[in-house]
Amino acid sequence: MKAEKTLLIDNLLERVNASPFLFIVDYTGLTVAKFSELRKRLAESGSEIHVFKNTLVKKAAERAGYPQDIGSHLVGQTAVVTGAKDVCATAKVMKNFAAEFEKPQVKVGVLDGKLLDAPAIKALADLPSREVLLATLLGVLQAPASKLVRLLNEPAASLARVLKAKGEQA
Repeated sequence: MKAEKTLLIDNLLERVNASPFLFIVDYTGLTVAKFSELRKRLAESGSEIHVFKNTLVKKAAERAGYPQDIGSHLVGQTAVVTGAKDVCATAKVMKNFAAEFEKPQVKVGVLDGKLLDAPAIKALADLPSREVLLATLLGVLQAPASKLVRLLNEPAASLARVLKAKGEQA
């Protein structure tokens, strides 16, 4: 039995280490069909939800170097959400699913080794997606370059306008 627990902890630890974030959710009262629907929606955002015994999650969190406060949130029926992609997209899926079905409730999360409470995770859900943020950043970075190009072209354009006006007067 001890070998099975060690294997489960190693499996969970592998998932935790491969993910930049981890959410602990309370899925009490969620039917199998709804849980499957949540799994499907999370998979579309590049995330997974798995159910492990709380003691195994606590041991894996300790071995991963997560804050010790996470252990106090591991009570009741809990599931672990991890993913390799966008944490905001995953938080958005969890928020929308909970708003639609009133379950599951996110208890706590860990992002880059820092403990996040439920309101912080909801704030992440309200952020734009990674692609939108990157596009906005690209626009901000391109704005000075395009202004510089327009500024450098202006003397030549002004000269061309003056010559055209002189040509039309003659």
